Amino acid sequence: MRKSALQNSANPPLTDRAEFYAPARQTRAAAPIVPAGSVTGRSLTVVIAIMCFLACLTAGAVYLVNRSAAAWFEDIASEVTIQILPIENTNIDKRSTQVALFLARQPGISRVRPLSVKDAAGLLEPWLGKSAKALSALPVPRLIALEIDRSAPPDMQVLSANIENSFRGVVLDDHRHWQAQIRTVTRSLALGGIAVLVLVGAATTAIIVSATKSAMSSNREIVEVLHFVGATDTFIAREFEKHFLALGIRAGLFGAGAAAAVFLLMPIITQLVGGNAVTAAEIRRLVGSTSLDIPGYILLAIVLVVISALCMLTSRYGVYRILHSRH
Repeated sequence: MRKSALQNSANPPLTDRAEFYAPARQTRAAAPIVPAGSVTGRSLTVVIAIMCFLACLTAGAVYLVNRSAAAWFEDIASEVTIQILPIENTNIDKRSTQVALFLARQPGISRVRPLSVKDAAGLLEPWLGKSAKALSALPVPRLIALEIDRSAPPDMQVLSANIENSFRGVVLDDHRHWQAQIRTVTRSLALGGIAVLVLVGAATTAIIVSATKSAMSSNREIVEVLHFVGATDTFIAREFEKHFLALGIRAGLFGAGAAAAVFLLMPIITQLVGGNAVTAAEIRRLVGSTSLDIPGYILLAIVLVVISALCMLTSRYGVYRILHSRH
């Protein structure tokens, strides 16, 4: 009996063995295949964060330009300008009043706003300055701003023909030339932004492929042992995929957060680099508000998701390619 007891203690039942080795198995299963401090650690995180930062800056800048262009289009489309050219032996003030009364009776016009000489001088001030002599020596035309009824806009060709037939030296400007220029500039900036995003994506893909090869090479023994015990290529690729996904999310949060801080602090940055209140006002007039709104920050979040997904999918493709080449 004493011998059988010793044998039972030396060779415990299978259930006891399973309970004894279960914690060890769970510990080994929870251990990552790719160590966090390997070549795919801090240096790669910094590089991916920089790429995400550049991508978010580009996407945010293109979004601001498109938003400002949409506001410009809305303003230009809702207003046209009448130019009353000065003619000899005629009273331009009287002609301006007659033209304004005529336009107020036309359909599709919601408001007629004649501009005074002082208003016209203010429009010319950026080019001519505040010199009264320069303004008095030039035949400055009078301007009338027309606000269009958006629910029932007038036919611009018919309105222009009626004005030209009724008055001499009066021209309608529907701002189509400016609309075409704004549309061209906006499309060019959008295409440039897309090109930058494509280059950032290509660079990120190349970096992840290189990092995947380095990780596979440094962890070759672990991968061989996993194959020996029956692990499939899908399991190994999934482990690398999880690692690079976590790395992409972590780096993307740093990059997107830094880009969001730049847009938030843009007015202060403009003043620090040598601008003043006038420069800040001109920037706001050109691109509107330099701060992003809620859709803009959602766009930065989308960029973060794309960068993280690109890291995950690229690493998975790289691992499959390396494993298949070894087979």
